[in-house]
Amino acid sequence: MATIDVFHHNVSAESDFGYSQAIRSGELIHVSGQLSLDEAGAFLHADDFAAQLQQTHANTDKVLDHYGVTRNQVVSQTLYVVNLRQNAAATAEGNLAYFGDHRPASTVLGVTELTFPGQVVEISFVVDTKLPR
Repeated sequence: MATIDVFHHNVSAESDFGYSQAIRSGELIHVSGQLSLDEAGAFLHADDFAAQLQQTHANTDKVLDHYGVTRNQVVSQTLYVVNLRQNAAATAEGNLAYFGDHRPASTVLGVTELTFPGQVVEISFVVDTKLPR
């Protein structure tokens, strides 16, 4: 019987909304939308796209580290971006900086709002643990 391997940042939203930051299913890891939260679960950097993207990637790295995987094993990502046209260049720049030469499948969606006032980006991932680190 398979075991469930989940990861939590241990922020109140996880219990309030009933979700995990990530769950491993066989060789795949499904990562919930990551955003700009600090260790206590407080939202950071309202309306600052670059700072939110940096914190979002830092939180993603915590998930990847938990599972012992790297960015090179990310096979797909979905980005939710408020004011996409305004933030398109910064989205591309941040994506290139985060992944380097790795090119996961990517979907970018322009949205009107996200969970927190001033939140402008959220990113979910799928990771394949069979890929080279």
